[in-house]
Amino acid sequence: MKKLRVCPANDTFGALNLMLELLEGNCAGYISPPEVNGIPPQIAVPAEVADDVGLIVESSGSTGTPKRIELSVEALRHSGLAAIERLGGPGQWLLALTPQFIAGANVLIRSVLSDTQPVIMNTQVPFTTEAFVRGASLLEGERRYTSLVPAQLQRIAAEVDSDAFLFSTLRKFDAILVGGQASDFSLVEGLRARGLNIVLSYGMAETAGGCVYDGLPLSGVGIEIIDGKIAVSGPVLANGFGTSYLSNDLGEMVDGKLHVIGRADRVIVSGGLKVSLERVEEAALEIAGVDGVVACALESEWGESVGIVYSGSPEVSFAQLSEAISPAAKPKRVLRVDEIPRLPSGKPDLVASAELLAD
Repeated sequence: MKKLRVCPANDTFGALNLMLELLEGNCAGYISPPEVNGIPPQIAVPAEVADDVGLIVESSGSTGTPKRIELSVEALRHSGLAAIERLGGPGQWLLALTPQFIAGANVLIRSVLSDTQPVIMNTQVPFTTEAFVRGASLLEGERRYTSLVPAQLQRIAAEVDSDAFLFSTLRKFDAILVGGQASDFSLVEGLRARGLNIVLSYGMAETAGGCVYDGLPLSGVGIEIIDGKIAVSGPVLANGFGTSYLSNDLGEMVDGKLHVIGRADRVIVSGGLKVSLERVEEAALEIAGVDGVVACALESEWGESVGIVYSGSPEVSFAQLSEAISPAAKPKRVLRVDEIPRLPSGKPDLVASAELLAD
């Protein structure tokens, strides 16, 4: 058995030291929710875990209750080294995500494996481009990386045209990883056209984080489509999944690259027609005046219909979704909010958004 060390998410330097210790095999680790006023969260974790456990992480829980996932040191190490290899070599990282979840933890793990000191932002306060620029200005490494969620990238992109210093700061990154959920592809392509190396990452806690970059699996990772769903194999899998993990994500291989369609549990049937809620979100983000959006399933006389929670201009019309996708994509209810509900991981809170529409 191995001792389990617990570190609160707001002790990021402690979390960095924990990653060093667990990669050396001295202990296992769990990054808990943050302390509040110096009081640790009330969580139930064992004092010891099996020897094959390196890090316990929670899934983001965007569609329900989070799950605790056990990752071995071997899986974490392989994931980190394969990512470093794909990105072009060791570099210095800017931590802009909470280490409570796998994407943020991976930034610290890759820093340890690269033998570089990461620059750590305060991830317990709302993300701002000003804080991002301040953090990025402290990077001194020859190669520079960061990892963001789409909402952070979108906030940065909204200010790029009016802030020359922000743009020059972004140009200094050798790669900006973006994952955790579907990204606005037109926004990503626009930034790429301006010379920014945006790398779209696909993965989850069960695969030690991102294991497919820009549609191509990392070294040692296998991708297969089984009954329309994405299956991942290789040394990055969490404990207990054997040789292959069948995700709940729909996908297809296009010209040798993985194309993620969306989650199988985010497809509704309205009047006999299937509609991907994630496709609705993608199309809605292309509408002028929409800053953020979450599509939810609502009960209706057609079985299910689309409900939309969005932030942005009050003058937005979503009528064009019927033409862009299908008549079944026409929203039954639209609710404008100041900010999209989000989880600590930065992902949209789908449960909270659905509850807003139900009120």
